[in-house]
Amino acid sequence: MLKLFRSKIYLALTLMLLVLLFGLFGYRYVAGFNWSESLYMTIITVTTVGFQEVRPLDTEARLFTVILIVSSVFIFAFAISVITEYILGRNSLQILKKKKVKQRIDALERHVIICGYGRNGSQAAQRLQNYKQPFVVVERDPTIIEKYETDDILFQEGDANEDEVLQEAGVERARYLITTLPDDAANLFVVLSARQLNPDLTIISRASQISSVKKLQLAGADKVIMPDKIGGDHMASLVVLPDLITFMDQLSMEGEHTTNLEEVGIEDFRNQVECNTLRDLDLRRKTGCTIIGYIEPDGNYIINPEADLPLQPKSKVIVLGRPEQIRKLNEMFHIG
Repeated sequence: MLKLFRSKIYLALTLMLLVLLFGLFGYRYVAGFNWSESLYMTIITVTTVGFQEVRPLDTEARLFTVILIVSSVFIFAFAISVITEYILGRNSLQILKKKKVKQRIDALERHVIICGYGRNGSQAAQRLQNYKQPFVVVERDPTIIEKYETDDILFQEGDANEDEVLQEAGVERARYLITTLPDDAANLFVVLSARQLNPDLTIISRASQISSVKKLQLAGADKVIMPDKIGGDHMASLVVLPDLITFMDQLSMEGEHTTNLEEVGIEDFRNQVECNTLRDLDLRRKTGCTIIGYIEPDGNYIINPEADLPLQPKSKVIVLGRPEQIRKLNEMFHIG
């Protein structure tokens, strides 16, 4: 609809320009005025301000003036109506669009909130999209919102440091919050506000300075990530252990249909099979996947666990497999 309005505006502006040129050349060649006099006569005629002519008009000039007045009245009236319709229509569409987005955000439960849609924020959003995880992006720059807002990305406009904005994004109902603001102090305020609004929220924060990591953790961040440090470590590792790091990079985690790794809660298995140990799961025979890690309820990680390891409630296993094997695992145990 906005494209239709824009095309009408282009048409109206073109017609207005043609009327001005028509008047300019008409007074120049029909009435014999010079260029400045022709421009003056054209402007006072099409605007109907009623100023005096620069010199008396002959019959041909008067007839031309009548034609110019009639044509300009209709064209300018059309232009005003189109511009008014565009402004009102655009405002109405924006209001309806914001109302629809708010309704969708209000309907979310246990979703993810991303604060900031810069380089790290957009990467996080892309990964969550690949895994079909519901999320909301809090962004204060309206130009970024207008550029990137789609049906798959919900934006909450405003400053993430303000409690009201986080509440509009559903922080009380959210499961995770990722703050990727470029300033560590801003991330600190977001962490403090979010922790106060939702004590059960899992908060992941970006940090630029090593000195900020401890402060963010004390403020309530569960995990603190330093993108620059991770990037440097990765590049150095490609020098020291190139083949190993390249192999690890091949363990794609870009989407639900290309992943080689999966994290599964024990409850997902126990709802369908009787299992007390990893051996009871027998995932290698059933799906081809291999269990490479076990996460205890308290968060302790066990790499390459023994087959007779007892399974505890609320624990998780990490499995490795080819994409088709991971899909078979998900389909067999109805995971995700």
